[in-house]
Amino acid sequence: MTSDSRDSRAGAQPGPTEWGEGRHGVGPWEGPLPTDERYDPQLLAEGDRRNVVDAYRYLTREAIIRDIDTRRHALHIAIENFENDANIGTVVRTANAFAVDTVHIVGRRRWNRRGAMVTDRYQRLMHHATVADLLSWAAENDLEVVAIDNTPGSVPLETAQLPHNCLLLFGQEGPGITPEADAGAAMTCSIAQFGSTRSINAGVAAGIAMHAWIRQHADLKRSWQ
Repeated sequence: MTSDSRDSRAGAQPGPTEWGEGRHGVGPWEGPLPTDERYDPQLLAEGDRRNVVDAYRYLTREAIIRDIDTRRHALHIAIENFENDANIGTVVRTANAFAVDTVHIVGRRRWNRRGAMVTDRYQRLMHHATVADLLSWAAENDLEVVAIDNTPGSVPLETAQLPHNCLLLFGQEGPGITPEADAGAAMTCSIAQFGSTRSINAGVAAGIAMHAWIRQHADLKRSWQ
């Protein structure tokens, strides 16, 4: 069985990391206050120092999440977490930047959220106890699983055509994906390397793979940049 562990803290007040310090963000609202219920009265009065794009300034967290939900892509991300992988926070932060549908965490529920820089409050998260559970869920939701690992027989990510309805699966730092995950994937893609190291940091690899999907399938006109 799988269980949805989407962040339930959407109603909590922003913490110090989310607010930031110094010149980041904007100060109190100037002029007549908006009456739209999407705006947060406290942010209007005190300023908005959160790490959000300008279009989301002064909006409540719930309003931001509702808007992102209208923009999410058909891309899902999964990372195995059998030894409490510290890269999950980085993966979540990058997934949020690319409006990924859901980040799936396989194995241990506990993970270091510091690297997520509070973006986990806006990103859909789901937990699966085992790789088998994840693969079953992906099949039920018509998602093709693509593993990312530098293993014999893998397809170069640089030339691969990634499926539109896709779940990119990453292993934990060091050992990479498990044999069960490799066997259950429709395709395994590798990232070209030219130096001495045997592997790329899992969080970095996830960002590269996500951007490869974005380049192939995203409507760039909807980007904030």
